[in-house]
This record gives sequence, structure tokens and C-alpha cells, in this order.
Amino acid sequence: MRKSTLFLSAAGLMTALLLAAFMNARARQQADLPLLRRNAELVRRLELTDLCLFTEAQYTRNPAVTVLHTPFQDHPHSFEHFPSGSLAGPPPHARGDE
Repeated sequence: MRKSTLFLSAAGLMTALLLAAFMNARARQQADLPLLRRNAELVRRLELTDLCLFTEAQYTRNPAVTVLHTPFQDHPHSFEHFPSGSLAGPPPHARGDE
């Protein structure tokens, strides 16, 4: 068997598996939609707060309610104290999304 035939066969198989994964994700999304709507209504009715993302610093726990200057309380050009600060993006009100 030629190497090009083997490569094209493997590429075709991987493409078929990728398409199958996308089709499965779409089917799961449709199946989970009623549950997601019920959960959203429950959160709205119980007035639950946002999810706590990290346990380290106040500004990484819940980026939606953080104070903008808290990460730089020591100095405006100070280094990040906690590793999770580099993983969490700026809060929506700091980006101007609201």
C-alpha cells in the first residue's frame, strides 16, 4: 500500500470521526435544552449568585463583581500574586460589555 493512500485513508477516517463528534454534540445540545431552561428558571427564581471560579483571591472568585483596582492594590505595575489571575479574564464591566 502506498503511503499517500494510507495518509488519505487516515485523514478521511479522522474527518468522519470529527463530523460524528459534531453531530453528537448537536444532538446532546438539543436533548439538554429543556434541562438548561429549567435550571435557568430555578436560578432566576431563587436569585442565586454567580459561580465561584477560584478560591484564591477576591477578584478571581467572581469576576462579575470584582473591584477593578484590587489586583493592583500594592502597586499599579505589580505582578500577579495568584496564578488564577492569569486564567480569568477581566470582568464584563471592565471590558465595557454591559
